[in-house]
Amino acid sequence: MVSQDALNLAVSLMTSHFGDLVAKVCGCLLQGGTLSLQEIVRCTELSNSQVKNGLLVLIQHNCVQAFSVPKQAGAGGATKSLTQYMALFDNILHRMRFTKFLAIVRDDLGPQCETLLEGLLQHGRLTFDQLVVRATSKQSEDSSSIRDVLRKNLERLVHGQYVERCPRPEPFIAPTSEEGTASARRRSAKSKEETYSLEQQAMIAAALSHAERFSVITDSGRESSDVKDADKQDVSVGDKRKFEVLELDEEVQAAITETEVLWRANFQKFVHCLEKKACVANVRSRLGLDAGVVLEALVESSDQEKDNFVKASMDGILEAVRGKPGGISMTLEHIRIVLDQLGCSSSIEDNNVFYKMEVQCIIESCQNDEVESLVLSRYGKEAYRIFRLLIKKGSLVETEQISDITFVEKKVAQGILYKLWNDDYLYMQKVISIGAGQLQHFLWKVEKHSLWELVLNHMYHAALNLNQKIAHIVEQEQEVLQAREKREQLRKSRMILELSLLKVDDALMLFHDFKR
Repeated sequence: MVSQDALNLAVSLMTSHFGDLVAKVCGCLLQGGTLSLQEIVRCTELSNSQVKNGLLVLIQHNCVQAFSVPKQAGAGGATKSLTQYMALFDNILHRMRFTKFLAIVRDDLGPQCETLLEGLLQHGRLTFDQLVVRATSKQSEDSSSIRDVLRKNLERLVHGQYVERCPRPEPFIAPTSEEGTASARRRSAKSKEETYSLEQQAMIAAALSHAERFSVITDSGRESSDVKDADKQDVSVGDKRKFEVLELDEEVQAAITETEVLWRANFQKFVHCLEKKACVANVRSRLGLDAGVVLEALVESSDQEKDNFVKASMDGILEAVRGKPGGISMTLEHIRIVLDQLGCSSSIEDNNVFYKMEVQCIIESCQNDEVESLVLSRYGKEAYRIFRLLIKKGSLVETEQISDITFVEKKVAQGILYKLWNDDYLYMQKVISIGAGQLQHFLWKVEKHSLWELVLNHMYHAALNLNQKIAHIVEQEQEVLQAREKREQLRKSRMILELSLLKVDDALMLFHDFKR
């Protein structure tokens, strides 16, 4: 469940990108949850056509998923399908990160792939033919050569999993019978299987398989011409007609693929890349440049489908390290030492040495560093030492013990602890000891779960304020088109705010997108 500030941020982003009408439809779905078309019309008080147009824009830009459920028309009436719409909160937030996504592709695959991805980010989802039309409208080259270049670049993006086929547009969620539901509950009680909400079922039904998501368009005429020629020599006269029909079907299928298959950016891949970047930066700052190189090599050579850990063979790690700047000078023994510093566990499988590391440990270190920096900037150095101690301890610590370990005077420590507790940064427990007289002892602890939620909400609020200020400056820039100096001043202010928003978003991703 996201906070109100998070919902307000999402609506603010929609307003900046698509205007008030689309933002109103999106806000209705964010606040009210999954709704039908008529329910959205009643909620927004917009006309039927306005709501439809708003939903089309949101679906086009991957911010809403539609699905159908059965609905009975009255008692004993016929069962019809009812289309429901749900907002995709994470996809809306990803709109703040488009510049980061483009930078990742530019560094990995070059500017041509970046330009292709930019088109998909601007338009949400496009067919290959639409990508060709967009490219030819900007260039004066021959359309056939542009088409070939685009196909190759799209294949590179799909092979790198930066681009994927769009999910099913409107999956049907069949009702579960009472008998099936009861048996499912019994299985769930025995095996503790997770039960899915209607929205989760819709996302699962809409999702394509891994092979479907990343199957690329191929120029079947070119790639299979040699194979077809060889096959034709072996085809008998009686089978010739069948072969020609098969050949025609392949050509028709290729044409359908290019004109009807929709492509979009794979946000999951970009989040993974940004997570790797954050982990490498954290390790590099704590353990040095070599540790950052080895960690990056470990992540890149591991199975990317594993969520909680990375695992790779020593040969794979060594090969990846050799391809990094400065990696060629690192010896095998030095790499082993760095892997031990990273806390990796080793095992032998099929005569190969494998190293495994929990990624969550590095994410938690990044989160700790972020909150500690907030405490330092807001409460000062002494509060920072106290908070850092409590983070490391992870258990209740008495006031006097805190004062002794951090070398902060007891009265000062008491004041700092009370202020942190009053601002919900600490949990406090009062203990009364009975001896010669009753004595009160105060024990303090950092409750990470509740504190992380608080910090995340503060980040949503900060991002909301920055986005609104940026939108206000953009409006001012439109009003002062003739005043060059004023416009330049506003442009510089906007750039500063946009950089600040990117930094806030880096921290926001630590607590929202990188949670495992």
